[in-house]
Amino acid sequence: MKHAVFIFSEDQLGYKFSETHPFNQKRLVLTIDLLKKMNALSSDAIVPARIATDEELLLAHDQRYIDIVKKASRGEITPEAGESYGIGTDDTPIFENMHEASARLVGGTLTAVDYVMEGKAQHALNLGGGLHHGFRGKASGFCIYNDSSVAINYLKTKYNARVLYIDTDAHHGDGVQWSFYDDPDVCTVSIHETGRYLFPGTGNINERGSGQGYGTSFNFPIDAFTEDESFLEIYRTSMKEIFEFFKPDVILTQNGADAHYLDPLTHLYGTMNIYKEIPKIAHELAHEYCQGRWIAVGGGGYDIWRVVPRAWSLIWMEMNNFPIPSGNLPASWIGKWQPESPVKLIETWEDPPNMYKAIPRKAEITDKNLQMLNKALYMIRNN
Repeated sequence: MKHAVFIFSEDQLGYKFSETHPFNQKRLVLTIDLLKKMNALSSDAIVPARIATDEELLLAHDQRYIDIVKKASRGEITPEAGESYGIGTDDTPIFENMHEASARLVGGTLTAVDYVMEGKAQHALNLGGGLHHGFRGKASGFCIYNDSSVAINYLKTKYNARVLYIDTDAHHGDGVQWSFYDDPDVCTVSIHETGRYLFPGTGNINERGSGQGYGTSFNFPIDAFTEDESFLEIYRTSMKEIFEFFKPDVILTQNGADAHYLDPLTHLYGTMNIYKEIPKIAHELAHEYCQGRWIAVGGGGYDIWRVVPRAWSLIWMEMNNFPIPSGNLPASWIGKWQPESPVKLIETWEDPPNMYKAIPRKAEITDKNLQMLNKALYMIRNN
């Protein structure tokens, strides 16, 4: 059994809306190159992503929607005709071969699932996945097909697995949550910036599931300007208590890297410290509760030069028990990419000191987040 596999093929870079769209898969290239220059990723650890079949996409999407995406891929519908399906919008414009590109991201996550569940690897990482806003019949928030929702149903139907989905993207994992809102065998957890000012506006603590699934949906909406210590207090506490409550067979983690201070689309004040801890705690708990079965996907992350490559590299290093790096990034990586980067690259694994001014409301924000945490976990603490 391999320790971990890294799912990637060049075709995953075809998921591209435009040159100026904030969702930019160049971040995959930057991350892979950084790992290779760290001698942390060898070619024999890389497994190509396949294309998901229509039958597999139907695990989370309607046939009519899949057909519309295919027509859009071939240029057979106008943006106006696609708008009611969420495609052809500013967020999710139509692009050539969008069906094939989207289905390959889904297939990458399904490849990761099979490697882990068939015992070929303990852990699997598909950074091209994590498109958590896609709905059954509608695209949303840069996401056409929802690879995590497909993968969770695939885990259930093929492997009869009880699945814990953990989402640390700064945006609420709405598409996955609503897919399994009434399902007692899937627990969804989302730590995200409050929807008061941020897309998609959902993810309140009172969204707890419905019917037989009541009590298996957990949301932790944190305040804008939340810093590392408060974020990690919520993450550590919630993870340990939810694992013990739900006792999953396998975990699927969505690793958006947009809770960082430098991310242009969010208002959180995270640093690289949270991206060291998020995979570390997931790894420990996967071994404690799931015999190590851990599937990880990417997600948001819109500072593709200074943040995403460093943050995502740390997931792979944690999966392989490599020492967490410190000090300077490889000079060869900086030298290769600085001429192309529109911003000055950060040359160290740690963020620069005094990256932002002190937050005057820090104590208030921390206390408010702690109150939210206690309310969100009240049900399982008093069960």
